[in-house]
Amino acid sequence: MTAHRIVPFTDPALRTVADHVTTFDKELRELVKSLTRTLRAGAGRAGLAAPQLGVPLRVFAFDLDGRAGHLVNPRLETSERTVVADEACLSAAGVWWPLERSFSVTARGRDMFGKPVTVRAVGLLARVLQHEADHLDGMLFSDRLAPEERERFLAQV
Repeated sequence: MTAHRIVPFTDPALRTVADHVTTFDKELRELVKSLTRTLRAGAGRAGLAAPQLGVPLRVFAFDLDGRAGHLVNPRLETSERTVVADEACLSAAGVWWPLERSFSVTARGRDMFGKPVTVRAVGLLARVLQHEADHLDGMLFSDRLAPEERERFLAQV
């Protein structure tokens, strides 16, 4: 299986709310493998959502600091504590921007076989999980910026 091309930031596929996965079959397992392979194909990559491959399903993979996995139909519970840090998106390669996110999250979903999964994360991994979950809702991280910051960001993309 080869790595796939990541759709660019301006692609309408990234603005579509992804569908819930209802069938945990070979096709889903192949999608998870594609996400993981594509994620690992480049240096500095930490998370990748199915919509970034043009697939409108609620699935994402992550791999950061020795913690790797995937979530199907994830639901996130975020902490009230927030932190501002630079964030980037593989669909807008090379552009980093400071963004406020929850410092910690608990993400619950399923694995590719339908088994329940819970991921608790703090810091950068928590940021990655929030970023990828946003993709599943058709949201880009620039949507979370103040209007004037969003304009400056979009001018760089």
